Amino acid sequence: MEDIFVARLMTSGVQSVGPDTLVEDAAELMRSHGIGSLVVTDDDNRLVGILTTTDFVDIVAKSKPKADTTVERYMTTDVVTTTAQASIVEVADTMMEHGFHHVPVVDDEEGVIGMISTTDLASYISTAEAPSPA
Repeated sequence: MEDIFVARLMTSGVQSVGPDTLVEDAAELMRSHGIGSLVVTDDDNRLVGILTTTDFVDIVAKSKPKADTTVERYMTTDVVTTTAQASIVEVADTMMEHGFHHVPVVDDEEGVIGMISTTDLASYISTAEAPSPA
């Protein structure tokens, strides 16, 4: 397989929220956009966390949140990221190693610029290589 870079497959125009966003609002944003994660950014678009559908499983199972629960309480703050220039093989290895489905794509100047997901990788693989015979 040729060396393909993250920039070619990533989704740009990522949905983000601030750390003080209510989880109910974050859930509605994810539901209305049909997405599985939100990046949490500060006022300068710098990544401070990620909130995924898996986090919502924990939210429901552990606390049955009240109306004033914010994203900051549940977001992952030690976020593994990639760059647009990274190889998809490298990011796929990272996803497999950590069991991730989403990896934010960041730039030193612009902050969060995209998201690469297992769906993006699977979509590329399904069109790049012919299936093996059964």
